[in-house]
Formats: sequence, C-alpha cells, structure tokens
Amino acid sequence: MDENAKKKTIILGVIIGALTGAASAYVLIKRAESEQKNPEISAGEGIQLGLGVLGLLRLIAGQGKS
Repeated sequence: MDENAKKKTIILGVIIGALTGAASAYVLIKRAESEQKNPEISAGEGIQLGLGVLGLLRLIAGQGKS
C-alpha cells in the first residue's frame, strides 16, 4: 500500500470517528434534555459502549480476510 493511500485511509477514519462521536454526544444530550437531567452515562452503559466499540474494531480488522 502506498503512502498516499495510507494517508487517505487515516484521514477518512478520523473524519468518520469524529462524526460518530459527535452524533453520539448529540444523542446523549437530547436524551438528557428529554429527562431534564445532566448528560451522564452509567457504569453499565459505559461497559456496553466499550464492548460495542471493541466488537466493531474486531469486525473492521476481520474485513478482507478469507
């Protein structure tokens, strides 16, 4: 893989990650506003979120393998 393709892949990953993070924060804020509380994530939700991210990374890493 050439350097140009590597740079494009990293930049695309950063953009997708930032947009996903912003969307997640937006959903968290909207949920907190509807419940009229401060935005917060419980320990259980944090663990679920972390495991979900790990599962997604495993899925991405497994792409292209036969």
